[in-house]
Amino acid sequence: MNSVIHFEMPYRDRERAARFYVAAFGWQTQMLGPEMGDYLLVTTVVESLRPDAPAGAINGGLFPYQPDQPDQHPSVVIGVEDIGAAMERVREAGGTVLGEPMEIPGVGRYVAFRDTEGNRNSMLQPRMG
Repeated sequence: MNSVIHFEMPYRDRERAARFYVAAFGWQTQMLGPEMGDYLLVTTVVESLRPDAPAGAINGGLFPYQPDQPDQHPSVVIGVEDIGAAMERVREAGGTVLGEPMEIPGVGRYVAFRDTEGNRNSMLQPRMG
């Protein structure tokens, strides 16, 4: 079974969004630079792979809102073992893969898709080792 391993949502003001999630929920934030798309990484649980971490505990991030781009809504990232095979399963199940996988340095291979209901989500084949 492939689990949800990350969530994403857009921001309009990165500093404001970071302040909000720190103040409202105690999340940790890390502002990545332009080489990583000005992503705002959020940690909702320290080391979600701990054996004692709550079931379903995941971390996430926020990306710059771009009004001229489609699908600027919250979404989830699903962890997969083989991104090519997962892309084929998405197509066979009636979904649409949006582009080709991109390498996220130190993280893994990532690609977005749209399900049969029009929801945009994505999948990630984590980098091993």
